[in-house]
Amino acid sequence: MSASGADHANERPRRDVVPIEELARRNVRPIESVEDMAQDGVFESDAELEEFLAHVYAARDADLA
Repeated sequence: MSASGADHANERPRRDVVPIEELARRNVRPIESVEDMAQDGVFESDAELEEFLAHVYAARDADLA
């Protein structure tokens, strides 16, 4: 599998990108398991959850092509 700019042409620009240095300063840790996300408050709204699911489905469909 290869990645090119065309692979990401339909993705919307990220509006909340935080530099890695800032994440480290905030002591933000990576998600290590699905259980980390299986809790209340992970998504701020239903719209944010729907956006995440749409991205996951699109990524899965792209891998099938």
